[in-house]
Amino acid sequence: MNPASATGPHLPARWTASVWPTRRVVLWSLLVALVVALLAILIWLAGRYEASQVQFRLERDAGEATSDIRLALTRNIQNLQALPSQTAPWVPEANNLLRTHREIVRIEWRDAQLQLVAEADSPYYKPLFSRIARSAGQSELQVACTQAKRLSAPAYSPSHFLPQADGLGLELMEMCMPLSTAGQHSGYTVATYALQSMLSELINKQLARGQEVLFTEPDGTRLAIHGSVRRGGRMFSTQQLLDLPGNTLVLRVDSWRAAPDLFPNVLTALVTLMSIALVSVLFLLGKDVSRRLRAERDLAEALAFRKAMEDSLVTGMRARDLQGRITYVNPAFCQMTGFGATELVGISSPMPYWPPELVDEYQQRQSVRLAGHLPTREGFESVFLRKDGSRFPVLIIEAPLINALGVQTGWMSAILDLTDQRRMEELSRASQERLQASARLATVGEMASLLSHELNQPLAAISSYATGSLNMLQQHSALSPQDMAHAMQRIGEQAERAGKVIKSVHDFVRRRDQAHEAVHPSALLDAVMPLVSLQARKLGVRVQVHCAQAVKPVLCDRTMVEQVLLNLARNGMQAMETVPVHERVLELRVDATSRLSAQANAQADPQRSHVWMEFSVSDNGVGIDSATAPRLFTPFFTTRAEGMGLGLSLCRTVVEQHGGFLAFENRSPRGTVFQFTLPSA
Repeated sequence: MNPASATGPHLPARWTASVWPTRRVVLWSLLVALVVALLAILIWLAGRYEASQVQFRLERDAGEATSDIRLALTRNIQNLQALPSQTAPWVPEANNLLRTHREIVRIEWRDAQLQLVAEADSPYYKPLFSRIARSAGQSELQVACTQAKRLSAPAYSPSHFLPQADGLGLELMEMCMPLSTAGQHSGYTVATYALQSMLSELINKQLARGQEVLFTEPDGTRLAIHGSVRRGGRMFSTQQLLDLPGNTLVLRVDSWRAAPDLFPNVLTALVTLMSIALVSVLFLLGKDVSRRLRAERDLAEALAFRKAMEDSLVTGMRARDLQGRITYVNPAFCQMTGFGATELVGISSPMPYWPPELVDEYQQRQSVRLAGHLPTREGFESVFLRKDGSRFPVLIIEAPLINALGVQTGWMSAILDLTDQRRMEELSRASQERLQASARLATVGEMASLLSHELNQPLAAISSYATGSLNMLQQHSALSPQDMAHAMQRIGEQAERAGKVIKSVHDFVRRRDQAHEAVHPSALLDAVMPLVSLQARKLGVRVQVHCAQAVKPVLCDRTMVEQVLLNLARNGMQAMETVPVHERVLELRVDATSRLSAQANAQADPQRSHVWMEFSVSDNGVGIDSATAPRLFTPFFTTRAEGMGLGLSLCRTVVEQHGGFLAFENRSPRGTVFQFTLPSA
């Protein structure tokens, strides 16, 4: 037996010598490739880390610069508020303020109409408007002062460029602060800022060393620049919004850095990498601890900043979990209700600041809110109870409370105290009522004329019935007790109607809430038909009455609406005096569907919707020409020699007081149709 066959197949020596070196080369090549790849990744990561650190520091510096500018502007506002209110001491104080604050180049005192009262220019600049009139920035100033008056707080104008005599110029921004004396608006204090000086005076001096600090527009347009840098191979830039009332500026910081060098040599790099490999765990652990400490420090600063913001708020903030328990209240809410944070946090409904009689209603509303069935960020009014037992109105605006994972954990509420607003509304309402009372006094003379106008019809009817009764008494053969009783009854009805007319006009003058009642339209027509028929017989007019079956009762002052029907019917019959007798037809109609519903709804309360009944009075008279139509409802305008011109004006006023609408149109081939609407009961 061949010895070689006992241990397996025999490999040729030449094949073995050629395969193993090749495999070793491949393995080493893979190892070297992995090491090179690891080195490349480490170098790339180191470069990225260095760039991120540079960017982080740049953003931190920009944030601190923005905060410094805001704080400086706030301090300047406080200094400007301390200026005296007399012209003589105002100018020296303003000059002292300009000497200590180089960023302010001009201070003006203007009255409520923006007229200049006093001014002071910075001693570090030539007078701004020695070459160009002050009107160059007047539009920006007016915008800022208008917004400041509306907000009752300082406001800033958009920046504008002012050329100077040296061929250069300044980019300026106006700050307008409203002034008040004894609670009344009295004028403005205007401070003009130079953006270039703001950059050089209000930010840390170290920030401008090796970096460029710029003010730009939101679209990137440069407004002012401060600092100078050496140009390098790579630029880092960051932006921070400086959001001021009325103006938004962008603070941009640019910094150039040289590209990071590679290791001095490969051998040093390899030794360094192997050394780092031995202490990598401790290094990473220390780095992690340092990062944690830095994160804790940043978190503590953020919490302190948030606490300062919460303490400065005047709006109450309240957070609740999904079960309705209070998890957070801010100091403003505690001050608003009188309860401490320890008394409120952790409790659920009923809340101690709910009025006892409204607990059930508030619990039901809270359950609907917690179920998510109400729209978010939509305010609703409510009433809260203070710890001392007093009540006050509030406006509550709620929004979902979302955690860092995007999951809703509860609801955040913003509560506004409406006590001052309600007091101002009450004062405004009282003032409006006094104005209305004065206006009603002015109409007393007009209403005296209306009384004589509206009493003509019932008095004329009484006279007619009395004359008829006397005629029957003189004709003993035709005398009938039933006729006499009927005449006396009619006289009594018209006398009662005269009394109602006087009372209704009296209430109309005083604008009292008239006694509106539900009356069927047919009852209104039946009430006026005796008087209409009486005059129709005198003038030879045929009267036609149509009342649709679908009409509903209307809500009205019965006496005044009857007067409207009588006035329109009498005008229609008088308009047919020149028409042949056989063509004199007066039509009274009531329909359930109204063509005037759109106009009536436009004048009605938008919170309510009505079904309108339409009354129409049609005649075959001469119609209304285009010259008379625009003045038809004008008081004391009439086309008849014996008329007073108050009938149609009174009719329109009565209809509009009921929420309806009175209109007219010409008929074809001739005549006029007067239409008015009344709301259904």
